[in-house]
Formats: sequence, structure tokens, C-alpha cells
Amino acid sequence: MTHCRRSAGFGLLAGMLVLSTPTADADVVSDANAKAAETVSRLPAPPITVRMMAIVQVSVFESVNAITGRYPAYRAKLAPAPGASVDAAVASATRTALLKLMPAAQHPAVEADYGALLGGVPDGPAKAAGIALGEQAATAIVASCADDGVVAADVYRPHAVPGVYVPTVLPATPHWGKRRPWTMTRPDQFRPGPPPSLTSDTWARDYNEIKALGAGNSTARTAEQTAIAKFWEATLPSVYWPIARVVAATPGREVTDNARFFAVAAMAMDDALTAVFDAKYTYNFWRPVTAIRNGDIDGNDATEREAGWTPFIDTPMHPEYPCAHCIVSASLGAVLQAEIGAGPTPALRSTSYTVGGAARTWTSVSDFTQEVAFARILDGVHYRNSTVVGSEMGRKIGEQAAASFPKPVR
Repeated sequence: MTHCRRSAGFGLLAGMLVLSTPTADADVVSDANAKAAETVSRLPAPPITVRMMAIVQVSVFESVNAITGRYPAYRAKLAPAPGASVDAAVASATRTALLKLMPAAQHPAVEADYGALLGGVPDGPAKAAGIALGEQAATAIVASCADDGVVAADVYRPHAVPGVYVPTVLPATPHWGKRRPWTMTRPDQFRPGPPPSLTSDTWARDYNEIKALGAGNSTARTAEQTAIAKFWEATLPSVYWPIARVVAATPGREVTDNARFFAVAAMAMDDALTAVFDAKYTYNFWRPVTAIRNGDIDGNDATEREAGWTPFIDTPMHPEYPCAHCIVSASLGAVLQAEIGAGPTPALRSTSYTVGGAARTWTSVSDFTQEVAFARILDGVHYRNSTVVGSEMGRKIGEQAAASFPKPVR
């Protein structure tokens, strides 16, 4: 593990705890996750909010595991606390991490969610110990991530010809690909090769496909394809986590296993964005709206310029290659598949804020990840090759994250 530094161990919690095996509904982890994902998704910044969710979910795992002892000590090195309330610890870890990460304007919402999560926990030593434990876990994880590269000077250099105007809105998060990963060895561990040559058949295929299907006024895109495109215009955590919670809701799951599952998924998705931004700013490949309006200068006779072409959705403000939505969904998909194993796949489901909360369902993990990839073509913002490359990167990152986590000790 190479991301946020392991912190020093904490002393024993104040007060004597009842040394009994704690009991808790595994859904407490899902309940807290749902509130956290909705809260962070109030900020229109996917990379930042995905990082927040990773810190939250690792903090939750640390606190739960200190109580149940199912896994080896992980990052925070907390002292065992077998008598503390799991529910209180989950609520406290979530609250503490979000208060440290979210803008002050969002703190009332965080406190309201905390009150709701903690409301059913009876007062007493177990509750007090759980609250203290959650605070310790989140404080340790947030501190260990303080120098992961999230704060960096904006030194992006626009590509320009001397004296010639270029649009002056700077691209998003050019430093993100230099962050310290959680489970990857380095940000460029899975960096792909370059995008296709502009004279290649692959480029001509992708150019003409997205020109037809991804245009704002496309007549080739079906009604169902338009619904898919609009659904996956959403990129914030609240569109992804419901899918993970479906798996976590499988009957018979234990609370620490759900906490571990969510921590792995969150770290994989955060690492995926680090990896994709490393590649994006390495290759600086043009978006379809730029390419199609300049189709006469790419050196390929099979790509015809369309002067006024616009995509179905607004183009994200960062380079095209590879597809970020694809890498995030595929990293989550790989963790989901590792969790499901050879067992049956539950009906996966999520809702999207870009379609007013409408839902979509998938019968397999691959159906979900392939739909996300196709949606970005239909949205007019990513070429097919980029979706394939991004999805493959995400699969590798998710599989590595799942394999890297310690095995249970009991």
C-alpha cells in the first residue's frame, strides 16, 4: 500500500469497555455511505468528491475493524475496542471525515445526517467509545492524506501560438495525475499507450461514429440511447454508490465485510481518477467538438469537417484520452465482481440526478460498465477507443485493489 501514510497507534480508549462481541446490522455501513455520497455530491467536482468518499470509507473500515477485529490492523493502527458501538463508530467516522473535508456551508447537512445515524444508538459507554473511536479513525486517515498531492499550484501551460487568442478557461485538475495513490504503486502504473494516429482507420471509425451518434441534434441516436446518454451525464459519487450498496445488501453479510468492501471500492475509484488524469495530461488528446470542427486538418480523408458540430452534453474541461467515466465504472465493476465471485449477481440498480432521479437496472456487472462506456460516445465526449482503453485500465485497477487488501483473520 502506497497512499496515505500509516499513522501512529492510538492508546486505549478512555473508560472500561464491555468485552463482548459487538452486534450491528451490516446496513449501518450502507446507510452512512448513502448519506455521505449524497452530501459530497452537492459539490460539482467529481475528482475531489471521489477522494472524499475514499477517505470516508477507509475511516469507516478502520473504526469498525478496531471493534470486530476481523482483519489485520490496516492504516490507522487503532487499538482494539471490542466493546464499542459499531453504529456509533460508523456515524462518527463519517461525520468527522466530512467535517474536515467539506466546506463549512455543508456542515449543517453533515451534522443532520450524523444525528439521524446516531439517533437509535442508546446512550452509555459503548456509544461514547464508538464516537471516540470514529473520531480517531477519521482524524488519522484525513491527516495521513493531507500531503497526497490534492493541493498543488496551478501551473498548466495552455497550448498557444504567440499572439493568437485561445480560450482562457483553464482545464480541470491538471495536477490530479500526480497524486499519491492508495493501492497503485505510482500514478502511471497503468498508463496506456498513445491514442490512435489521426491517419488510422481506428481514428476515422471513431470520428464518424461519434459525429453521428454523439451530436446534440443527432437523428441516428435512438430514444433509448438518448436516455442512456442523459442518465450517465451524471458523474458524481451518488450515481455509483447505489450499485455497490445492492451488493452490500445481500443477505447474511457481516458489517466489517461491508466496511472493507466499500473501502476497497472507494480506493479503487479514487486511484482510477489519479491514473486517468495522469494519462489525460500526458497525451492532451483533442475532444470531439474540437476534432470535428477541424476535421479538414487531421490528414485523414475519411473525416469530413462539420463547422457547427456540438455534442449532446457539455464537454468536460480536460483532455479526452482516456475516458474518465469509463475507468471509474470499470474499477468499481472489478471490485463488485471480486465481491460477488462465482455467486449470482443481484439486480444492480442506480438513479441519476441528471434525469430527475430516474432509475436504471443491470443484470450483470459487465452490462453496467459497458453501458457507461457507450453512454460517453452517445454523449459526444469520448471516442470508442478511449472508452475501451479507459475500461481496461479501470478493470486492472479494481482487480489490484481487491487483491491487495488483507485477508480476514477470523
